[in-house]
Amino acid sequence: MLDIRLLVRVHVDALIAAQNHLGVCDAIRRITPVGKLAAMSAPHQPKVAGIDPEVPVSTHTPPPSAEVPSPAGAFLQDRLAGWVSDLTTLHELTERLIGTRTLDGALNELLHAGAALVGARRGLLVLEPANGDGPATTRALGLGPADLGHLETVPRAATALGRVLDGPAGTADGIASPDLLGERDLDPRHRAVALRLGYAASYALPLASEAAGRLGAALWLYDEPAEPAQKHRHLAGLYARYATEHLARLIELERARADLAAVTEELLPSRLPRVPGVRLAVRHRTGSRGGGDWYDALPLPDRALGLAVGSVGGSGPSAVAAMGRLRAGLRAYAVMEGEDPVAVLSDLELLLRLTEPARTATALFAHCEPAARRIVLAGAGHTPPLVLGNRRCEFVETALSAPLGMLTCWEAPSVEFSPAPGETVLLCTDGLLRRTGDPMDRAFARLHSAAASVPRSERGDPNAVADHVLRAMLPDGLDRSDSAEDVVILAAHFA
Repeated sequence: MLDIRLLVRVHVDALIAAQNHLGVCDAIRRITPVGKLAAMSAPHQPKVAGIDPEVPVSTHTPPPSAEVPSPAGAFLQDRLAGWVSDLTTLHELTERLIGTRTLDGALNELLHAGAALVGARRGLLVLEPANGDGPATTRALGLGPADLGHLETVPRAATALGRVLDGPAGTADGIASPDLLGERDLDPRHRAVALRLGYAASYALPLASEAAGRLGAALWLYDEPAEPAQKHRHLAGLYARYATEHLARLIELERARADLAAVTEELLPSRLPRVPGVRLAVRHRTGSRGGGDWYDALPLPDRALGLAVGSVGGSGPSAVAAMGRLRAGLRAYAVMEGEDPVAVLSDLELLLRLTEPARTATALFAHCEPAARRIVLAGAGHTPPLVLGNRRCEFVETALSAPLGMLTCWEAPSVEFSPAPGETVLLCTDGLLRRTGDPMDRAFARLHSAAASVPRSERGDPNAVADHVLRAMLPDGLDRSDSAEDVVILAAHFA
């Protein structure tokens, strides 16, 4: 058992210093010397909002006695337990926040955690970096689009959220409005919106720190007149400053991802060519770390068409740069000797060894003659194409070959096949298979099943075929920003 009296006598200065630093309560300030314990039994404060609200004193409870006080150590022990509980809650909330990997996830977590800290049910968060460099967005908790529309009709300067957003960049203090409807100078439009939405109090807190500056502000709404206690304000402020730093890192990451994706898109074809007898469609997404998956479709002499897909090992800017060099090289080789896909990939392998000796890549190139209904292709460690028609849905059997850059001299036999009228040839990268999370054999079976399930009424449209396969393979869609895998699907429908 701890000797609380001894702790009070020996370590009272340290406890007061810790209390001033944490700011979670002001109980120590009210402790008086032995013999004046009546002050410790003072009536409770009015009801406030927060994670640990004080219990109001019943009107039938007799006034506290000044002659039979509880030991000072027990009182301090209760307060210490309260501090530990509050700090544990703060630690758990920050752990959950740091576990978010996307900006949207962090904003939603911040809204819910802030509501728990200040004891509110609804909230609104506006991300609006003061430097103007970054995404501007709004997130809501317990408010629908119509509610947000009503709030936007209130003059910005008339709301605590607007005053926090337009205030000094370095401010860290929140603005509490414990009784909005009781304020005489409340803006009439603000009063009307508050009555319509059913909130009577609010607490606004800036999302700012010294390093990141002001990124935005959060506003929590109360159904009844209330305000968070001082210790809960302090906890919310600590959490908000930590969240600001986390948001700043995620914003930088989102910006870097967007820039890398933009560069990748510029390195890929801006539009697909129009070749008689063939209709093309493509679906492409870059992974969160920026990968090297690519595709190409280029008209060739004698009304031929070259189709290519490939993937460069690694991720990030270096992989994107290597992808751009390989695609540019393949276009040149395809124009010179496109009728021989093996020669095209052999030259591409030589280019990779000379420019990226430590990197590997997979690729598939197909030389298509729509008028003759003839396709000759070669693959280097790449996923084989799939042919979909009214009478068949099968993978094209290609020779087993190592990826480019793994052998001293790459060469593999080509494969020739004939697509029937109305059939669609699907070329994809391994990222589509890996995004499913299944083993490769199961992912191949899933791809085959997805293609076979395309409705017959949609098999004549390559866009519909690509979209159906994507929905079947990736129910969560292509826009999962936490996935590191690129995805490419190139569909060629032969009339």
